[in-house]
Amino acid sequence: MTGGQEDDVSLLDGIRGPRDLRAVPVEQLPALASEIRSVLIEKVSAVGGHLGPNLGVVELTIALHRVFRSPDDAIVWDTGHQAYVHKMLTGRTSGFDSLRTRGGLSGYPSRDESEHDVVENSHASTALSYADGIAKAWQVRGQLDRRHVVAVIGDGALTGGMAWEAVNNIATSHRPMVIVVNDNGRSYSPTIGGVAHRLATLRTTRSYERVLSMGKRILKAAPVFGPTLYGAVHGLKKGVKDMVAPQGLFEDLGLKYIGPVDGHDEQELEFALRLAKEYPGPVIVHTITEKGHGYAPAELDEADRFHGVGIIDPDTGKPLSVSGPTWTAAMAQELVHIGHDRSDIVAITAAMLGPTGLDMFAREFPERTFDVGIAEQHAVGSAAGLAFGGLHPVVAVYATFLNRAFDQVLMDCALHEAGVTFILDRAGITGDDGASHNGVWDMSMLQVVPGLRLAAPRDEATLRLAMREAVAVANAPTVVRFPKGAIPSPIPAIDKRGQLDVLAAHGDPDVVLVSVGAMAGLCMDISERLAAQGVGVLVVDPRWVKPLPRDLVDLARNAHMVVVVEDGMRAGGVGSAVRDLLGGSGTDTPVRTFGVPERFLDHGKRADVLAECGLTPQDISRSIIEDIVGQADISQAGMQLPVEGTGGR
Repeated sequence: MTGGQEDDVSLLDGIRGPRDLRAVPVEQLPALASEIRSVLIEKVSAVGGHLGPNLGVVELTIALHRVFRSPDDAIVWDTGHQAYVHKMLTGRTSGFDSLRTRGGLSGYPSRDESEHDVVENSHASTALSYADGIAKAWQVRGQLDRRHVVAVIGDGALTGGMAWEAVNNIATSHRPMVIVVNDNGRSYSPTIGGVAHRLATLRTTRSYERVLSMGKRILKAAPVFGPTLYGAVHGLKKGVKDMVAPQGLFEDLGLKYIGPVDGHDEQELEFALRLAKEYPGPVIVHTITEKGHGYAPAELDEADRFHGVGIIDPDTGKPLSVSGPTWTAAMAQELVHIGHDRSDIVAITAAMLGPTGLDMFAREFPERTFDVGIAEQHAVGSAAGLAFGGLHPVVAVYATFLNRAFDQVLMDCALHEAGVTFILDRAGITGDDGASHNGVWDMSMLQVVPGLRLAAPRDEATLRLAMREAVAVANAPTVVRFPKGAIPSPIPAIDKRGQLDVLAAHGDPDVVLVSVGAMAGLCMDISERLAAQGVGVLVVDPRWVKPLPRDLVDLARNAHMVVVVEDGMRAGGVGSAVRDLLGGSGTDTPVRTFGVPERFLDHGKRADVLAECGLTPQDISRSIIEDIVGQADISQAGMQLPVEGTGGR
């Protein structure tokens, strides 16, 4: 574990904002960096979070806040999970005990927390576009001559096409902007692709680094004129690079290039950033960092360098709690089984081979596994081409990241009737990482895609069955979604009603309770509570929620109410589809939907966020009983019952 200062004086405690940081003497900055790492390890190991990325940007963040004047200058963090050090240096160290908990410090930049946070937690490859917009706005308002825009983006995010769309515009604008490329050779896992190869060439060209280091030592040692000459030689670096490390990757596009710079040498970083700050056009500052730097367990982890951790022992880096089998692991095992059965199955991921479980398939079938980098649109478009070529691609991404490739799902896969299977991990409410990482939009978004079929399994058995059924479809896209974390205990069907699994039956059904995917356990609890109040209830699971089985129509006609419980958006979700199905068949049984409200959800533990949405057995069963009582009162008064439900609470 990285040690802090030897005495009782805390440099970090004295930093309430960037002004205090700039007052720290240069010779104390290494001690400050060491203290920051100690606090990161202590706090993140206790609550979980993005440890490795933040350990890697300590010196870079210090340098950024010493050179630039946030919030007058805008520092935009791409993705934002590496902004913990930024939070510390802008006065939020005391909040780290509540990191990623309800009402506590967000794991991403948050405008509600600080004026220093520009962009909320976001998806990768977006920062350059946002920064370009800020620069344009300040130029129009006449402010760009006294304010600076800085975008910090990782080499992994540079594999995303959106980043290069922004670069194309920034390079021809001639507006001042500093783009810091945090190059650690990784996104979640080692970065791949042509951009990565080019950066690796720059990163490993020893001849250039030897020439520069030798000259730097000689010139800095020279009396009187040494520092001045050293600064002048920095202006000649482009010529040196052209000889020993051609690096036209950025400059051919019209961007001034500075680097590579040692991302753990704070003074070198400051020097490079000050040069960039004074340049009257867009500049790339290319920094070389090490994910997990200064923490031995992370440095030894070649898989993902502790990109994201749960609660761990701070000394060993080992998890303190061991969860049961996960949804991801079960999916990964089944996909390998399917891969052995069918040679046409191939797997695609967008820089998340390990997190999505495809690393298991990759070890078994390396020639049939494709990691395209942080490029979801390309992943899906490429999958359509693979299907045309006679293969059946399985695209595994987090549910929230499929949002980025909706057009390709619609126009490249569905329009062309491509047999592509999408595995959506982390579907539903994930909680800790906040608004942008909850996977709650997929069921609403995909309802409008013609021909697409969507499965929401409730346990391991139905997950494995859904995967087999999904890859058996050759003429349409299919989707299998499941939540984050441990897989629940089996919930077997006690009966079948056509294509519907019956999970519980209590008397003649006053209520048909439609359980969607992982909400099955919750629905079983609700049914017990309703039965205890004398309400007849039938719990059914369609398993495939698009298209819905028409067997629901017959069940609804004999019930007083249909209730749908889903872990996606109520607006346009499965409940809406059930209402449309019944209405189209002339069935006027009211439909109530309990799901996620149409707003962004704050970070917190999954159970807390579910409770905020009213998705608890107590809230739902109470609401259903109130509705039944209300219907009885209306019926006794001879009034017309409503055709549509109230939409949940």
